[in-house]
Amino acid sequence: MPTDPEVLAYIERTNAFYPPDATDFSVAENRAWYDRYAQEMRAPRPVGVAADDVSVRATVPERAISCRRYSKSGSTAPADVTVLYLHGGGFILGGLESHDDACAGLCDATGLEVVAVDYRLAPEHLHPAQGDDVEAVFAHLAKAERRVIVAGDSAGGNLAAALCLRRKRAGGAAPIGQVLIYPGLGGDTNKGSYVENAEAPMLTTKEGAYYFALRSGGKSRADCRDPDLMPLLADDLSGLPPAYVVTADIDPIRDDGRHWVERLKASGVEAHWRNEPQLVHGYLRARHMSHRAAESFAFICGVTRRLAAS
Repeated sequence: MPTDPEVLAYIERTNAFYPPDATDFSVAENRAWYDRYAQEMRAPRPVGVAADDVSVRATVPERAISCRRYSKSGSTAPADVTVLYLHGGGFILGGLESHDDACAGLCDATGLEVVAVDYRLAPEHLHPAQGDDVEAVFAHLAKAERRVIVAGDSAGGNLAAALCLRRKRAGGAAPIGQVLIYPGLGGDTNKGSYVENAEAPMLTTKEGAYYFALRSGGKSRADCRDPDLMPLLADDLSGLPPAYVVTADIDPIRDDGRHWVERLKASGVEAHWRNEPQLVHGYLRARHMSHRAAESFAFICGVTRRLAAS
């Protein structure tokens, strides 16, 4: 457990709306609690930030992917850059509403266009549905000649890293940068932070396995060798876009972010890792009640601006 009183207050407030044992109940109950929690913790959109709901058509299967586009009036940020934001929620929770305030805050702080993706959720839609939706929206933005920074938290960080790998394999347009916020990237659950923080507040190692099984159709990590599920399994990270990875110190998936950065650097890719002492998984929602979380969010916005200017 952290000792920072602001972080402890955030955990207590979270538990009041989203019970720590939510994964012991049905997916429907879990979603209902999560949506209520997200609504209770949601901050108003900053003045000057507009949001428009749009739809991106995709095929195989035929579908319309709901997205939300954020823009800031009077912005002087590069007009051709879009931040493609992928929400967290263990691949089974969340959507455009759950992360609306984070996306609006990112748009406000950077002045950049932000596009959030309402990708299909498991278990109704198993892997690779989530990554397929993300790549379809990326292709839509690339076709419009947008330079794309891909960003995401938790499950969204996994999808962001996987998108970079997908685009490397496909060739052609690729993100110009990746910003991963406490991402789960498929590290070894028998060592490091998975053991040290196995019973951490906000996310446990057992809960991570639960989400993985729902997304993969009941498979264990040992059964999977797919880097789209577990990006750390990729053989070659050379040529991926520059990365900024931010992790929470009291989080079972902390070391995934560190290992991603170490492997990127070893492959000749510019990569930076920042680990946040005392913070826990999901801390973006704490940024209005924790100085540590607010400072981390400011750092995330700053490095996003840096990538846009490069």
